[in-house]
Amino acid sequence: MSNARDILIDGGPASLDDLAHQAVVNYGAYTSFRVEGGGVRGLDLHLARLEASAVELFGESPGEAALRRHMTSAVGDRTDGWLRVSLFSPEIGHRAPTFVGRPRVMTRFSPPPPPLADRVRVTAVGHVREAPHLKHLATFGLVRARRAARTAGFDDALFTDADGWISEGTLWNVGFLAGGRIVWPQAPMLAGVTQALIGRGLAQAGLGAETRPVHRDDLPGFDGAFLCNSATPACTITAVDDVTFAGDPDALQKIVRAWSMQPLQPLGR
Repeated sequence: MSNARDILIDGGPASLDDLAHQAVVNYGAYTSFRVEGGGVRGLDLHLARLEASAVELFGESPGEAALRRHMTSAVGDRTDGWLRVSLFSPEIGHRAPTFVGRPRVMTRFSPPPPPLADRVRVTAVGHVREAPHLKHLATFGLVRARRAARTAGFDDALFTDADGWISEGTLWNVGFLAGGRIVWPQAPMLAGVTQALIGRGLAQAGLGAETRPVHRDDLPGFDGAFLCNSATPACTITAVDDVTFAGDPDALQKIVRAWSMQPLQPLGR
């Protein structure tokens, strides 16, 4: 079970001041992933995400060597679990937003969460995340959308823009199935690591893929749909509002196979 000792900042114990700052100022970015046998699928992608986010948000990156060192310190002698790596700066606040420099690195190691589900019904919600290409700390909109979806009797929410073009889900990317191919929506969204890992293995798994704009009105023309994120390699979406999908178990197995074929990469060099 995780506790406060599993939260480190730059490899050392987190101070109350640092934790209080993050509770008040939600400016930063993060990534999170499963550690399996001391390795991580798509670690190169997670590192690239952190480096790019650091440069965009703070003007400087801690660097890959430091990120790997802090990750390794967080895991210690444990081989399996869940690691969240966050970037923040105590010099940046509501009244002092102009600091440029290397952000601090907070790590939290915990037991791995279960997959989101194995089957979900979702509702389309008009919402575009702020700076959608970033995995940032401003999560109010997605939590609010999930709460509203649950209240309405659905499992989760699928985001569209004001004109009905589909982008992503609250905590996940979405893919649609058509004629034995995956159709990924083309829209402003977070480029998911699990989505990329699936893409790396699709040819070997016997599936094709394309990326193109997908509108709510296009949904009845698809054979199926699924969601994916770091905790959930693939989960069937049975319906989006009143549009139901027959599903394609064979295609879903191929998607999971495409993901599972990606090798575990060691945290340390």
